Amino acid sequence: MKESPSIADYLTSRLKIEGIEYLFGVPGDYALPLFSAFRKGGIETINTCDEQGAGFAADAYARVRGMGAVCVTYCVGGLKIVNAVAEAYAEKSAVVVLSGAPGMAERKKDSLLHHKVRNFETQRKIFEEITVGATVLDNPDTAASEIDRLLDLARRYHRPVYIEVPRDLMLVPCRPPSTRRESEASDPQALTEALEEARQMLLASRCPLILADVELHRFGLQKELVQLTETTGIPVAATLLGKSVIAETHPHYIGVYEGATGRAEVNDYVEASDCLLLLGVFLTDITVGGSSSSLDMSRSIYATSEKLSIRHHSFEGVRLEDFVRGLLKLGIQKRVLPGIAARRTEPTTRSSARPQDRITVQSLFAEINQILSPEIVVIADVGEALFGASDLVIREPTEFLSPAYYASLGFAIPASLGAALANPRLRPLVLVGDGAFQMTGMELSTAARFGLSPIVVLLNNRGYSTERQILDGPFNDLLEWNYCRLPELLGTGRACQVRTNQELEETLQAALSQKDSFWLIEVRLNPHDRSPALERLAKRLAPQQRAGH
Repeated sequence: MKESPSIADYLTSRLKIEGIEYLFGVPGDYALPLFSAFRKGGIETINTCDEQGAGFAADAYARVRGMGAVCVTYCVGGLKIVNAVAEAYAEKSAVVVLSGAPGMAERKKDSLLHHKVRNFETQRKIFEEITVGATVLDNPDTAASEIDRLLDLARRYHRPVYIEVPRDLMLVPCRPPSTRRESEASDPQALTEALEEARQMLLASRCPLILADVELHRFGLQKELVQLTETTGIPVAATLLGKSVIAETHPHYIGVYEGATGRAEVNDYVEASDCLLLLGVFLTDITVGGSSSSLDMSRSIYATSEKLSIRHHSFEGVRLEDFVRGLLKLGIQKRVLPGIAARRTEPTTRSSARPQDRITVQSLFAEINQILSPEIVVIADVGEALFGASDLVIREPTEFLSPAYYASLGFAIPASLGAALANPRLRPLVLVGDGAFQMTGMELSTAARFGLSPIVVLLNNRGYSTERQILDGPFNDLLEWNYCRLPELLGTGRACQVRTNQELEETLQAALSQKDSFWLIEVRLNPHDRSPALERLAKRLAPQQRAGH
């Protein structure tokens, strides 16, 4: 008779079935048996410098691979990843949070065990607010079915889940479920009616447009998007959060729509459409630039994993995947409007700046645009790094990652760990400001330990440039670090400071040719230099700030 697996072993096997080969975290006494089980079961654990870094790394791994996992100890570890998990929830990334916890028996004997905050339910209650499911595996008879239920929720909704494992139950045998839960299907009648109404609306339109966003990334529908635009002839725009949902060299792609912060030619085209096909779109102030009112929902087909509406009609029980694939079967063919490809501008083409000139934000991103290739994944942190990167031309789908909605500083460098391990074919090019770097930049130590080689372009404008543009003051300043001495501290890696366009070009080429360690390129920028996107954003936010909002 086959021996039942322990809870830890069953959890390990299920994570492997979900495609998780690497797991991020920081060890602690309550979680040590889990780390041991993962290693024994063939999942390599990447222990980061800090738990928040582990959370960001797991988030990026999930964005590239479909699901990621992070393992921490009770409260002192778990509560440190709350911010990263909140970002994964807000931006729909399937991160499995695994936490060791005090044993059930010892909880009864000692109410003042170390790391406890208020009571033994405190951590679980907190994670219930930022996950689609939370559980404590306190019963060996139901532990396996609970693990399956939570992983199914993560896969179904592409949002985080929380699994807490008391340490005295980790090695206890559990009972694997006899059957697996079947995936939910769309309501066939609702799907048929929705597709028919969408067909009629698309056929009657003169200038339809697809606005594609992050959920097409998360649900693996990029190929269907390409098929849809190529079979129908309908052009595509993306949001900033959904940037690279389609190769930005595709002839039907017109650019990033950012509403009030975007380029006028893209905004005008999107907002003039008489039939907007919004696929997986988050209508947030950042991703559409605060101008969601410019998108007339009476002219829209709005499909996400949680909602489907056509004009003002709502349809219940229709899955996003089924609706998108159903659109492919409608046989719609629209003529792409003449000159659409010519309308698409390339604002980051090589600038006219001279090699000996000081680097500007414009010349920096123009040079970066020249080196992008299908072997590079761009990871942009919040601030000027993100706004300047919005006009980069990404050659392949899912080769641009950013926290463009939740917008937490410090995402990019730890995210480069997850992205590199999720797809070793891609080399991360990290764009990060000095403020974000001072939060999580030491995760380059983790990159060095595990043989990863991100290229980090550090935009040093000596403080928080976005906030300076809105409301300046000494609270936006930072202590100057000697960033280029970081390899000396870590004993590996390369770093240099660049000030001119020629120095930047030569250093980027050197970094591309040497892949044996990380590169840190500190770009000295004028603190008052701005990208066009940041200028537009600041003009929109400044009146709100003055009004006290």
